[in-house]
Amino acid sequence: MGVIEGLTEFLPISSTFHLIVTAHLLALPSTDFVKMFEVVIQSGAICALALLYTQTLLKDRRLLGLVISSFIPTAIIGLALDKVIKNVFFEANWLMLSVFIGMGILFILVERIIKARQYELTKTTASMTVGQAIFLGFAQACSIIPGVSRAGSILLPMIVMGYKRSEAAKYTFYLSLPTIFAASALDLYKGRALLLTSGTNNWLTLGIGFIVSLIVAYAVVKWLIRYLSSHTLEIFGWYRLVVAAILIYFKVLV
Repeated sequence: MGVIEGLTEFLPISSTFHLIVTAHLLALPSTDFVKMFEVVIQSGAICALALLYTQTLLKDRRLLGLVISSFIPTAIIGLALDKVIKNVFFEANWLMLSVFIGMGILFILVERIIKARQYELTKTTASMTVGQAIFLGFAQACSIIPGVSRAGSILLPMIVMGYKRSEAAKYTFYLSLPTIFAASALDLYKGRALLLTSGTNNWLTLGIGFIVSLIVAYAVVKWLIRYLSSHTLEIFGWYRLVVAAILIYFKVLV
């Protein structure tokens, strides 16, 4: 589970969707401890980003302001729909699978259109306006539905707006810091009683998941920036379609 979280949290393929599928394949019960474990490994992934980008954000006040502008609408929508997210979206397998497929098709279509019309992606975050940052915050809020992908919900609109893919990826990482930190902190606070009463074995399990997720996520973040400097998002679209076809064939989540 730690490896899956680290691999998928910052790729545009939806970590939540992959964790749900993985838990299903491993026949993990939906206990309070398993839910807490998923929060902890997500915290490991965000720590990888903190090591890489905290200093960059703190040094650039303008960039920090943009990130905060994006974070606010996401936070408001996330808090307002918290119960719906946990009780409806996370339980609707057909919705998750449909959205997972739909986003894959969107990636392929957008990249094909850009290639066919020879659009040049030249913008950097230096040219981003506060209005655009707020819009991206609302776009990121779409990722409350498992299958959308928080990274994908930022990458896709930024590319459509003409931003370089690598720049869009960096902005998803910057925005991940407050977004995932806030979500994880809230869930950890809600589950504080379980954490305080966990035995040695449980703490060992949490610690292993945290460290594995941190290490894998750190490597993935560095790889994705290099990859998107010279490649498109199309491969992630096809990946989604192939995975969905396999899940449907074997009747997983169907």
